[in-house]
Amino acid sequence: QVQLVESGGGLVQAGDSLRLSCAASGRTFSNYDMGWFHQAPGNEREFVSAISWGGSRTRYADSVKGRFTISRDNAKNLVYLQMKSLKPEDTAVYYCAATYRSSTIYEERGKYSYWGQGTQVIVSS
Repeated sequence: QVQLVESGGGLVQAGDSLRLSCAASGRTFSNYDMGWFHQAPGNEREFVSAISWGGSRTRYADSVKGRFTISRDNAKNLVYLQMKSLKPEDTAVYYCAATYRSSTIYEERGKYSYWGQGTQVIVSS
């Protein structure tokens, strides 16, 4: 089992920045690719970004490219999502997820076995 706990969400204005963190425990963190997803009310949970187990490969949804940056610190069992130039449409609950490491960085939420409880991000206009 991998336990994931997100933090760092909050209420910000459009154009602001926010950094989300996800703390992992339970298994060897460096064995897992990590992803961030978000879910707005009434919508499905959507892929935002993912990072490979060693941090050398990343992937982003088109809607966040150039604004969001994913990173990880395997020594601290943490994964981050730095969000800049936030827009009202970024408002959602953000979830951290883990999947056993692979040669492919997955966007499909079904590929991820472990999930956190989510952290709310609200961007006001």
